[in-house]
Amino acid sequence: MTQLLSLTFLFFSFFECMHAQKRADSLQVFTADNHLFQYTGRIDFSNPATPRYWMPGVYVKAKFTGSNCMVVINDEMPNATTHNYIEIAIDSNKPVRLQLKDSHNEIEVANGLSTGEHTIVICKNTEAGTGYIEFVGLKCLALKKLPAKPSHKIECIGNSITCGTGSDQSEIPCGKGVWQDQHNAYMSYGAVTARNLDAQYHLTSVSGIGLMHSCCNLKIIMPQVFDKINMRADSIAWNFKNYIPDVVTICLGQNDGVQDSTAFCSNYIELIKHIRTQYSKASIVCLTSPMADDRLVAVMKKNLTAIVHASNTSGDKHVTAYFFSKRYHNGCDSHPDVAEHQEIANELTGYLRELKGW
Repeated sequence: MTQLLSLTFLFFSFFECMHAQKRADSLQVFTADNHLFQYTGRIDFSNPATPRYWMPGVYVKAKFTGSNCMVVINDEMPNATTHNYIEIAIDSNKPVRLQLKDSHNEIEVANGLSTGEHTIVICKNTEAGTGYIEFVGLKCLALKKLPAKPSHKIECIGNSITCGTGSDQSEIPCGKGVWQDQHNAYMSYGAVTARNLDAQYHLTSVSGIGLMHSCCNLKIIMPQVFDKINMRADSIAWNFKNYIPDVVTICLGQNDGVQDSTAFCSNYIELIKHIRTQYSKASIVCLTSPMADDRLVAVMKKNLTAIVHASNTSGDKHVTAYFFSKRYHNGCDSHPDVAEHQEIANELTGYLRELKGW
């Protein structure tokens, strides 16, 4: 009887594998250089067939037809235990977080959908320290033209909080696995805020980075790498003309800690001036750190108030500040978790909606 059950299981497993192979064989390959794909983020297009990107939150969007879809994507895998994660969002279904398993991945992300049109978003969930991924293309029945991208654009400058580090404990709890296992840029406050406001977004962020002082033996600071595609490695120049945001949020200071106020304010104002050389009309919003303790929050409120006053007085009237209502620290290493990122996004959404009239 046991042998019969085993043979039955093997038969159905073989049948399912053959059925899956048949589904895959019937799909058409659409390579990454197809004009029907929409890309958003700091991306190296040196090889259009395999656009490469390091930063968290970079996303590719497409509209496909048919009930099945496969994503083809490469993972740098700088070592055997370092795998990037991606988020797959199809239509209004609940997004799915997936770990890439190999250097080359062909992943069935849709099976049994209706035969009509569907929209897919493929987002890099992990940050630059986990290595690059290369989007290779989709396997589906057909690609269709997407609507134009949202007209509003947001750029979120920050550290690990903005990356979504330590936020997602849905599969692997804090303290287990490896560093990137709890990353979720797609559900970070910046990405959620942008979707709330029907806006595009860039997460210009690196875990551990500061304005003047970075943590964790990081040898870079934000003003140094702000103009790069791979900010973590301070490499590959970014062309700012590719993305001009309407709003820039700055969430720095957590890794700096309590610094001399004069020096911190001076460096912060210089960063604002540098941003302004690229984005002459953007609203710049200076944020307190959502995970800061009471002492750091008090110092940041004082410093940001002075920074906004100095900027406004010097003629830049489009610099403001927003102070978060409480501390968010239920994720790994006292970072905000996914639920708290939603709360942070709700706060920021309300502020930006009023500020910009969106």
